[in-house]
This record gives sequence, C-alpha cells and structure tokens, in this order.
Amino acid sequence: METTSTGPLSGRKAQAAHNDRVILEAARAVFVADPGAPISAVAERAGVGISALYRRYAGKEDLLRKLCADGLKVYIAAAEAALADEGDPWTAFATFVGDIVDADTHSLTINLAGTFTPDESLHRDAERASELTVRLFERTAEAGLLRPGLNVADITMIFELLAAAQLGDEARTSEIRHRYLTLMLEALRLPSAGPLPGPPPTVEEVNRRWNV
Repeated sequence: METTSTGPLSGRKAQAAHNDRVILEAARAVFVADPGAPISAVAERAGVGISALYRRYAGKEDLLRKLCADGLKVYIAAAEAALADEGDPWTAFATFVGDIVDADTHSLTINLAGTFTPDESLHRDAERASELTVRLFERTAEAGLLRPGLNVADITMIFELLAAAQLGDEARTSEIRHRYLTLMLEALRLPSAGPLPGPPPTVEEVNRRWNV
C-alpha cells in the first residue's frame, strides 16, 4: 500500500508559519517606532533574508495592510464578545475597553494612519468594527451608564490617548496604561457630570486621517 508522508510538509508549513509570525512582529515594532522605515529594516529585525520577506509580501504597503487587518480582526473579535455578553452592560463595556488597550491595536492607528492606501477588505473590516462599536456604545448609553455629551468617536480617541502612553519598558507601559484606563472609565461613568468643553470628534474627522 502506498503511503504519503506528511512529516516534511508539516515541518515546512510550521517553519513558514514561524517565519511569517516573526516578520509580522518585527514589522509592527519597526513601523510603530518609525512609519518611514524601509522594508529592509523589517527583514533585518526579523533575522530573515529580504527575499523571504518578499515571498510573503509584495512590498511595504502590503505589509502595512496586513498589520492593520490583523489589528482590526482582534478589535472585531473583542467587540463581538462584548456584545454577546448578556450580563451587566458596564462590565461588558469596560472589559472590551480593557481588552483593546491590552491588544494595543491603536498604536497602529496613531502611527500608520495615512501612510498607506487601505484596500477594500480593510474598508469592510473597518466598517464592521465601527458598526460593532456603535452598537456597544449605544447599549451602554441606553442603560444610563455613560455621561451625557459623549459620542462613539470619543471612545476611539480615548483608545489612541492610552496607546500614546509609552514608558519604554513593556511591563511599565502596560501598568501606566491601566492606571489611566481606570481614570478614563471612571470619567466615562458619570451620568450626573457636567458638560464637556467643545463638541466631540466626528466620525469623519477620525476617518479622515486614513486618507493618503
């Protein structure tokens, strides 16, 4: 009987998956630190040849789209989990916000917005993320748990403010972000608070930064 060995193929697939993960981790680190860095800097940080990188990604824009697509998928999964939680609306909302801060998806936004051209798939995922955030925000607001005068774009800007908190050391950065996350959540949950100065950001203002 003829048999087919899957060992070598599985090994090659495992190595390819490892290389891809290393490349993406390197790309995130390189481009968050310096959006203008060349793609060769990613190969150098990842410890792979430039040809290995180009076999996976056609160029820098392709790599940036992949990073942002992965970030959106993490965001969507967290929002879907929060909406599926039928328990206390505030707990679901606060857990979602904490999950997004821990995932650090908005470091990509504040550093990469406007540096590449999003494709149709990214636009679809961004619309899905926006739709889910609106639903979660509205559910929390309808439960009387958010201070007046807020809109959903305020939440986006809060994510970006927290992502901008950097203290070099990863553990210390996480600690300080959670410190300010707690302050932010307490400020959001003040239904009797006075009005905030100035109008909230609009969705158009937030999205405009992605235009190249």
